Amino acid sequence: MIIIDGSYGEGGGQILRTSLSLSACLKKPFFINNIRKGRAKPGILPQHLTAINACSQITQATVEGNELFSLTLKFIPKTIIGGEYYFNVAEKKKSAGAVTLVIQAILPILFFAPSPSKIKLEGGTHVPFSPIFDYLENVLLLTIKKFSFFCQAKIERYGFYPVGGGRVVLAVEPFKKATQNFFEFLTRGKLKRVKIISKVGKLSRSIAQRQAEKAYQILKDFNPEISIEEIESPSPGTYTFIFGEFENINVGFSSLGEIGKPAEKVAEEAAKEFLEYYNSEGVVDYHLADQLPVFIILSNIHCRYQTNKITNHLKTNLWVIQKFLPEKKIIFDEEKKLVEIY
Repeated sequence: MIIIDGSYGEGGGQILRTSLSLSACLKKPFFINNIRKGRAKPGILPQHLTAINACSQITQATVEGNELFSLTLKFIPKTIIGGEYYFNVAEKKKSAGAVTLVIQAILPILFFAPSPSKIKLEGGTHVPFSPIFDYLENVLLLTIKKFSFFCQAKIERYGFYPVGGGRVVLAVEPFKKATQNFFEFLTRGKLKRVKIISKVGKLSRSIAQRQAEKAYQILKDFNPEISIEEIESPSPGTYTFIFGEFENINVGFSSLGEIGKPAEKVAEEAAKEFLEYYNSEGVVDYHLADQLPVFIILSNIHCRYQTNKITNHLKTNLWVIQKFLPEKKIIFDEEKKLVEIY
């Protein structure tokens, strides 16, 4: 039984999600205590409970502690079963918890099911402190495709804080051995395009237009494409997503609207984050740098990549991986912002 201290390092829900993924895929039981102990609301929240119960269902696991606000969890997986599943973050309690964070836990597992899977998830698709759906679709899924992980994602309804109610559908193919055993992301290659995506749900289209105009002013030197759209959502919401496509990597940066936050500020946050990345020497953006290691380790390849930030979140995630696979070599150089896993 692997013992995990949930308060280690960054001390957030990522420790739990990574533990669930690796436990299921490697068939190694684990016990975690101090779950999110340093957070304002410690313990298991609705989105974490959904991830736990989803992983349990997919793996027919024996579980103890899968209750709201629990600080401990024991998870003993049995097998991995593909097929059709439905998970709702608000099933136990009203919540706009992020479906993308639930996906972080279950997706690595589903890749190792013996048959394809179709998953429908309901909850928040564009909420604070989590990757938005656009990032999942355009950055993460397209990058892990290089390692022979194939998943298609579709959004059927958008869900903003505080209501949630969005819907995402995944089609996941079983993993087949990667076509090569070494990858590196040390150069971006030529910038092919920049796209500004500005969307509103249950709000005036003019807000999305103002966001797009402000983002364009900041990024006009890149001659960006612009997409403005009114979307279906149960509650009002707005966001800006800046997508960058380079020859060797995709990147994405977003900002969400909130009450009292001007549309121009929403756009400015996302656009300036893209500029900060562009003016750095990084290749893999720091959000992706956090998410890639689990897929790298499970694909059993040797991978080296440079990012624009070595975050505490990334270091904590690498620590969890090493707990499950102490024989693997995981090296990171904070000065060069380089990560190597093999």
